[in-house]
Amino acid sequence: MILGVDASNVRAGGGLTHLRELLAAAEPEAHGFDRVVVWGGRTTLDALSPRPWLDARHIAALDRVLPARLAWQHVDLPVRARLGCDVLFSPGGLALTPFRPRVLVSQNMLPFEPEERARYGHSLARLRFELLARGQAASFASADGVIFLSDYARRVVSERLGAAPRRSAVIPHGIDARFCCRPRPPRAPGQPLEVLYVSTVSPYKHQWNVVDAVGSLRAGGLPVSLRLVGGNDFAPSVERLRAAIARVDPGGLGVRYEGVLPFEGLHEAYHRADVFVFASSCENLPNILIEAMASGLPIACSDRGPMPEVLGEAGLYFDPESPESIAHALGRLISNPALRSQLAQAAFDRAAPYGWGRCAGETLSFIAAARRGTHV
Repeated sequence: MILGVDASNVRAGGGLTHLRELLAAAEPEAHGFDRVVVWGGRTTLDALSPRPWLDARHIAALDRVLPARLAWQHVDLPVRARLGCDVLFSPGGLALTPFRPRVLVSQNMLPFEPEERARYGHSLARLRFELLARGQAASFASADGVIFLSDYARRVVSERLGAAPRRSAVIPHGIDARFCCRPRPPRAPGQPLEVLYVSTVSPYKHQWNVVDAVGSLRAGGLPVSLRLVGGNDFAPSVERLRAAIARVDPGGLGVRYEGVLPFEGLHEAYHRADVFVFASSCENLPNILIEAMASGLPIACSDRGPMPEVLGEAGLYFDPESPESIAHALGRLISNPALRSQLAQAAFDRAAPYGWGRCAGETLSFIAAARRGTHV
């Protein structure tokens, strides 16, 4: 049996990490697959590790702009799939092809949360999410299987669709073992502490509110600094962040935004920090939060979306749109070393099940079951 992978919409970020790590940990033969064919652009295929059963096929159209990629998916992919695979896997969540059986992954909540899309105002980014909302809704409704990354995502997407997909499963991503680091002894009261926030700067990430919160804590005499790491997803959000930093810390003594760090060295940023803050209001599965948990950090976290499902009672929660709420949660952690130690250990323990081996095994098992379900 041959598994085809449509990687036309997997080009960077979490989607590419998911595909790369899933294939690196996969044992297709154990699930009845003799070969895995991946159709993708050059950047995507270059990220994949060679495996004896992996057949990576470069498609020039997938190195081009979105309309060219969608046209290939709609016209060329069905032909290739009929000639070369028994089941099609689309980890990008969009399948504009009549080929069946096909299994998709829901990786983005913005198409299914209109109030979060509205944060982008009248922009091309918002228009893109509006179009994705229609395309992914149609893709999920007609799929033979949909993989969700969290129970929260399955519930919200099913509500938007008006009915649950005909076959679905919750299979969370894994995390790289290099992030795993047992909690360190907390610093004593009065010692300087570094708060870390890793995330792309986007309207729903609320970095400016975190800046205001840390600014108020510093003004109150707490020895705390803030390190912000992440790329630029939306220029107005970066401008808003820089304005907040200039207002709160004009001398650059306690708040710094460093932009993108290479993913290969990102774990070092976690391991140097004392406290982690995560202020997103829209996630499918917050991989960054899980990385911080595995890194043995005490965490102050947004109370929105799937965050309470993932972190449980192993952190302190806040309203990400309220700097006062964020400051209250961070203040409790900073002023209480015993609480930091307790929550760091609880978060570290809770991160243990998030492995790529588990993700790969459950994903291939689900795909094989979906294929059998359409060939009975």
